Amino acid sequence: MRLEQLEYLTAVVQHGSLRRASEHLHISQPALSEGVGKLERELGVTLLDRHRTGARINRSGRELLAHMTDVLEAVERLRAAAGDQNGVARTVRVGTVNTGMSSIVAPAVLAYQRGRRSTTVEVVDLTHRGVVDGVVEGTLDLGLVNLLTGDELPSELEQCVLVRGAPVVVMPADHRWVERSEVAVDDLREERFVAMRPGYVMHRFAQRIFDDRPPATTYRTDGAAMGKLLVADRMGVTVLPDYSVAEDPLTRAGLLVHRPLAGDRTTITLALVERRSQRMPESVRELRHALIRRGEAYRTRA
Repeated sequence: MRLEQLEYLTAVVQHGSLRRASEHLHISQPALSEGVGKLERELGVTLLDRHRTGARINRSGRELLAHMTDVLEAVERLRAAAGDQNGVARTVRVGTVNTGMSSIVAPAVLAYQRGRRSTTVEVVDLTHRGVVDGVVEGTLDLGLVNLLTGDELPSELEQCVLVRGAPVVVMPADHRWVERSEVAVDDLREERFVAMRPGYVMHRFAQRIFDDRPPATTYRTDGAAMGKLLVADRMGVTVLPDYSVAEDPLTRAGLLVHRPLAGDRTTITLALVERRSQRMPESVRELRHALIRRGEAYRTRA
């Protein structure tokens, strides 16, 4: 068994196909496929389910993946201790629905990476389903999702609540509603509205509050980040969790403000999700702790 065989498998899991993994590793696809095949033969188990559309790790592969990652990280620590600057780089992949980036995710990643020059954190923006599927299948190490009361996750996952917040109306700083203490749903119906596309929790929430009377003019976009940019450009107003707006750079720059939604008592939860009963590599575990600590700090300030 060779170390590069373990690297090959983790690359296929991260990138979703043999072709993309070979491009990332700068080797030919046949060489990559042969290396993974040799690893499977040596272990006596099939690790990947191969399809015309790509390769996905199977249950046996997921059970062994954490052990392989531990081996690679142990080698990385050994090389670093020996002063070798060419150690094996570990990439931690976090899927997110693009919420709480400035208040939780970015500060946690910065705190985590201090002193970890050989670790890369890849933050991937996805829909709710994309994050959940990625964590279940092992293509993501951790996931961050918004949840409404009553939402359930697959049994393979467990969650840790980072913060709980409330939906707020987000508007340009010079909007006529700035002087108000809250904004009513009926007022939103008369305003140009920036909505999230299907697949995001805030899309479901908007459908709930508007029922069968949506705003006359609606723009749809992917994720909170683009929604906030469109609001800052005066395309309309939107509704987002308060923790997605409070410490955003556009808010700190004075371009956005937010107000509570009148009469609404909805709780939105930012949850950290991970695979249940799965051995977690040290690098993933430390990033998990950094996210939890940042959530605790945010709750204390809030």
